[in-house]
Amino acid sequence: MVDVVFFDLDGTLVDHRRAAFAAIGGIVGGATGAAEAVGSARPAGSAGPAGSAGPAGSVAELAAEWWALEARHMWEYLDGECSFAEQHRRRARAFLPLLGEPVSEDPAALDRWIAERYLPALQESWQCYADVLPCLEALGRMPGRRPRLAVLTNGDPGQQRAKLDRFGLAGHFEAVLTPTELGAAKPAAYAAACRRMGTVSERAVNVGDMLPTDVTAAAVAGLTGVWLDRGVDFVTGGPSPVAEPSVLRIERLTELPDLLAQMGS
Repeated sequence: MVDVVFFDLDGTLVDHRRAAFAAIGGIVGGATGAAEAVGSARPAGSAGPAGSAGPAGSVAELAAEWWALEARHMWEYLDGECSFAEQHRRRARAFLPLLGEPVSEDPAALDRWIAERYLPALQESWQCYADVLPCLEALGRMPGRRPRLAVLTNGDPGQQRAKLDRFGLAGHFEAVLTPTELGAAKPAAYAAACRRMGTVSERAVNVGDMLPTDVTAAAVAGLTGVWLDRGVDFVTGGPSPVAEPSVLRIERLTELPDLLAQMGS
């Protein structure tokens, strides 16, 4: 019998990739407009101020670069090399020159750039997948002893809870577990997450869109991994990877209640 179902968050419940690309698209567009305005206001032949050259690439190129910086520096945070705020600063230090903007040596200035320009645009672009709420409601109606639900995510606890609150999802979950609470990130966090929920790995299921970390690593830890294949690779944006035939795979979260019922029968 399944006792606990852990859900990944980004790419599973909320479309973080699309939000990040949209946020950077808006920032790049604003920087391009500012650079063009400076250029048109300058007398012919005059040199512009430092940092007014404009973005060094297209919106798509710079959004992809930001995404790569996020992947690199988030793992530094998850590995304990830096704080969550510092990984944001590292991303800003590398990205601002690509926008044609100066990089301040003051960490507080970098914090303001993240807080005032990036995070509001990111949060405005968050979208909950359409299959999430129907899945959670169906799980709540399952007959008999229903599995307990928890979110297991490598993200920042404040930011991840804000996503759940935004879309009215928090009440469906008994816990929101992050590296802050568990002392480790996925995949090392699976054992700690089971202990926190008072269950054993053999009675736990992990659902997520990342085949290596949400499914394969979960299985190595003794859980049952269920791959939510949304048809796109969360990291690269390309086609989904190819899974072994033995992998439990669903294309929509609304398929999960029936799958769990079959597992418990």
